[in-house]
Amino acid sequence: MSSDQVHLGHRARKRFGQNFLHDEYIIDGIVSAINPRNGETLVEIGPGLGALTEPVGREVDHFHVVELDRDLAERLRHHPELSSKLTIHEGDAMQFDFKQLLTEGNKLRIFGNLPYNVSTPLIFHLLTFHENVQDMHFMLQKEVVNRLAAGPGSKAYGRLTVMAQYYCKVIPVLEVPPTAFKPAPKVDSAVVRLVPYETLPHPTTSLKWLERVCREGFNQRRKTVRNCYKQILSPEELEALGVDPGTRPENLSIVQFVEMANYLDKKHA
Repeated sequence: MSSDQVHLGHRARKRFGQNFLHDEYIIDGIVSAINPRNGETLVEIGPGLGALTEPVGREVDHFHVVELDRDLAERLRHHPELSSKLTIHEGDAMQFDFKQLLTEGNKLRIFGNLPYNVSTPLIFHLLTFHENVQDMHFMLQKEVVNRLAAGPGSKAYGRLTVMAQYYCKVIPVLEVPPTAFKPAPKVDSAVVRLVPYETLPHPTTSLKWLERVCREGFNQRRKTVRNCYKQILSPEELEALGVDPGTRPENLSIVQFVEMANYLDKKHA
């Protein structure tokens, strides 16, 4: 099926942030990175016009898709190659309980070309299922992949970085130019692999406090650590935790964020 035929009858909808992938070379690269196998619990988020769904369907007998756009879900229900292989969950992935797809002895393998307008909150939602997920492969704006993979001290390092790297190994897989899509977006894209840790390397005793120190640290990036946390931690407490009050939060390691959270959890117990 040519990429032109694929687009017949469906116009990309701005409100869903739809940009459809059509570059065969890039599609092959993504499917190879996912490496789908029979017997795995595979879940595609936002299959759209099936650019990834079709080649994945050629590799396996069954997988799940979560699609918000009613017309596209309907299209997949009547797809000549895919209709018998798919379980279609019509609805919003942001509200979806991915645990319901678990089967005995199988973790979830999640993938998709995520709509730009919801990619960050959707990743936060998916991280809550980290114990049930083997890996995730996502096409995202390159800037979001840079944020996921960033190290301390870089401009891209922020709340998303800390929370993603708290739960997962983050591996950028390949870069994707705008020309790979119709309509071509105004930004570069990239594919990232997120692999949740079996055992968290630096567990926090309170996710609530970890989220709070991340939020307060990155809300006003130009402030020093002393100023960001003055409501909750004194300069003496910061120094005792090995945190320089004069530095900025973007220079702190994930371990330091976790240690602040654990200290606050104990202090307020």
